[in-house]
Amino acid sequence: MPSGPDGLVSDPHYTQEFERARSLLLAHPRRWRIIYHYDGDGIASASSALRAFQRLGYPAQATALVGIERDKVVALLSATKGPVLVVDTGSSLLDVFSQHPDPVIVLDHHKYPGVPNPPALPAHVAFVNPLDWGVDGMSELCASTLTWLFTVFLDPVNWDNAPWGLSGAIADRQHVGGFKGLNDRLVDEAVRRSLVVRRPGVALLGATVGEALTNSIDPFVRGLSGRPDAVGPFLHGLGIDPGRRPAKLTEEENRRLVATLKERLAVSGVVPESADVLDQERWFLPSLGLDAEELSNLQNAAGRAGVPGVGVAYSLGDPQAAERVRTAESEWRTGILRGLLRVENDGVNAMRFLRWFESPETTLAGTQAGLAMNYLLPPDHPVFVFSDGGAGPTKVSSRGLLRQVDRGMDLAVACRLAAATVGGEGGGHRVASGATIPPGTRPKFLEVADKVLAEQLGPTEGTAP
Repeated sequence: MPSGPDGLVSDPHYTQEFERARSLLLAHPRRWRIIYHYDGDGIASASSALRAFQRLGYPAQATALVGIERDKVVALLSATKGPVLVVDTGSSLLDVFSQHPDPVIVLDHHKYPGVPNPPALPAHVAFVNPLDWGVDGMSELCASTLTWLFTVFLDPVNWDNAPWGLSGAIADRQHVGGFKGLNDRLVDEAVRRSLVVRRPGVALLGATVGEALTNSIDPFVRGLSGRPDAVGPFLHGLGIDPGRRPAKLTEEENRRLVATLKERLAVSGVVPESADVLDQERWFLPSLGLDAEELSNLQNAAGRAGVPGVGVAYSLGDPQAAERVRTAESEWRTGILRGLLRVENDGVNAMRFLRWFESPETTLAGTQAGLAMNYLLPPDHPVFVFSDGGAGPTKVSSRGLLRQVDRGMDLAVACRLAAATVGGEGGGHRVASGATIPPGTRPKFLEVADKVLAEQLGPTEGTAP
């Protein structure tokens, strides 16, 4: 018999939260507004939701949010006459959503004050968060897999939202080292239904091996990524034609290439768990004819290019959107490479318990920070990246490693406390978080964040800049 979603988690809060949200949605067959975060996870979440709404016959309007900006959310809700579904954001704004006169459903995996005990909410607000039922929203379930699961609670036909579930999880890097926990159970079911095919492979995506390695950002290989003049001689030295298609490499050529690249990454100080993305298990999506990472890059790029709606339209089969996301992906990759090459060439600023740099590419800054943390910076302390908005607020993204979390780091707490000190908003996950702060407050934000990290990581761990 086909598997259902009910038995995937034993904690009773799991089915209680999903059933409350499901009942609220089915009781209001009206036009809904879907609010989603503009990144790959948020776009994938909105994609699953819109596909499910279409099947229900519900009209819906999707609106992207760029940051944690309370005033913008308040304004958006005041302009919304009807029910609202919020995906991949909202945990820190439950008080705002409670004031909306129509039903609100929040599907989010981010940490909130008081976790795992959400605040009391009025009957017209449903909040679904895996942290409430013992599932880690940082590593075991993201917003896209949460939303995919919710659509299955609505109707089992929505198991075919699997591509969008995986796409967002990869964008949130929950695939590194293989999917875990509830994510893995969902993927198992998708494989059983032939919606996903597990297979080996190498994380080099491109028309040729030379192009793939030159444009590689995950992994970013110091001295090769972004440097076509260096890639050719490197590959020739391995006896590999740079013009070959990656799929045409022999098993021995793949083995030799992966071993050499991993050695190069290790010499650069890259931790094994980051280097292992080169040859870990991959996931093919038969319905799209794509590797799940390719889909993730396409949707993530649309968001970072400032056209998240195009990424959502692509999931709905819009042929023009398909062309636009491929153009956006090329520009996205180029922008990320530009930022990583700046870090490689110019370095970053250092405080005792954190490092930081600036990025003019506001929508790419978080990705640049995460990849710089994985492939360019020492693994002892997290990194923060700042994008100034001129007269507007400054966007902050912070990224760390799981080994830092194991030592006590919680970037969600650091960002929330530091942002609150300067009149901003912050939050997220222990390993990846963000904030929006008033212009000119960066020095104070950094001072407070460094002190919080000192308490978390221990007074003997820091190194003077």
